[in-house]
Amino acid sequence: MKLVSCNLCGSEKSRELYPATLPEAHQVKAGSAFNCTSPDYGRHYRIVQCEQCGLVCANPRGAATDVLQAYELVEDPLYLQERKGREITFRKHLEPLHRIAGQPNGRRLLDVGAYVGVFVEVAREAGWAAEGIEPSAWAARHARQHGLEVKQGTLASGGWPDESFEVITMWDVIEHFDDPLCELKHAFRLLRPGGVIVIHTIDIGSLTAQVMGERWPFLMEMHLMFFSRATLRAMLEKAGFEYAGDHTQGRYLRLGYLAGRVSAAFGPLLGRPVEWLVGKLNLAEWPVPINTLDLFTAYARKKG
Repeated sequence: MKLVSCNLCGSEKSRELYPATLPEAHQVKAGSAFNCTSPDYGRHYRIVQCEQCGLVCANPRGAATDVLQAYELVEDPLYLQERKGREITFRKHLEPLHRIAGQPNGRRLLDVGAYVGVFVEVAREAGWAAEGIEPSAWAARHARQHGLEVKQGTLASGGWPDESFEVITMWDVIEHFDDPLCELKHAFRLLRPGGVIVIHTIDIGSLTAQVMGERWPFLMEMHLMFFSRATLRAMLEKAGFEYAGDHTQGRYLRLGYLAGRVSAAFGPLLGRPVEWLVGKLNLAEWPVPINTLDLFTAYARKKG
C-alpha cells in the first residue's frame, strides 16, 4: 500500500469521501477483482478528494507494478459471452466519434486497453486501420487468434513512433491507471496534429454517484481514479489537449448478464428473483440499452 499525491495538481491535501472496505493489509493479486466482469462491488481502497483541484482517487492503494502485473495475468471468459452487447455499444460509440474525428477512410486508430479486441474489430469494419494495446496476455492472445492486431503491453511499451495515429480511444480504461496524466501525455505524443482522443469513463460527479454514495457500484478495487467531467477536462488540458466536449453515454448489455450484475451490486434478495424471471422468460440473450447517467464520453484534440 502506498500514499500518493494528486495526479492532477500534485497536492498532498485531501479529504476522505469513503473509508476503505478492503482490509488494511490487503495485497494486490491477480484474480476476479481485475476482470472487466468483476462482481466485487463495494470492495475498495480509501477514496479521497483533492482539496485543491477536486480529483477523486483511491489513496492509499496498491503499487503500480503490482497492479500492472495483476492485469497482465487477467483471464476473463465471461467477457466473451457479452460480445453481442458490446458490439452494439461500440457501433453506437462510433457515431459521435465520426462526427468529431471525421470519416475513417483507412486512417489509423489505436484502442488502449483493447481487451479481446471487440472495438478494434468494429472500428476496422467501419473503415479504420484499427489496432490495440492490452496488458492482459490472455486477452491480447485471443484478439490475435481472431485476426486482430492487438499488442500485449502499455502505451509506454508499444514501440510506436511519435504521431502515428489520427484517433486514440480509451473505453472504460482511464479509471484503472495509477498515473493517468502520464498515459495522456503518451497519447498526446502518439497522435498526429489535429488527432482526437476519446475517453469513456465513470462519472463521480453524476447525480447517480452522488445519490448512491458509498453504495455506488463503481467503487471497486480495480478503479483507482474517479473523474468528473471537470477534472477529466482539466487533466486533458494539462496533457496538452484542446477539449472538444463530452456527453452522457450508456451501453448495451445482455439481459442475463445484467441480471447477474444486479445480484452482485444489490444482493441476492433482489438479484435472484430478477435472474429467475429472465431465465423463465428465455430473455437472457437479449441485448438491452442501459443508461444509469453515470458514464460519459469525452473528446479532445491535439492542436495542429
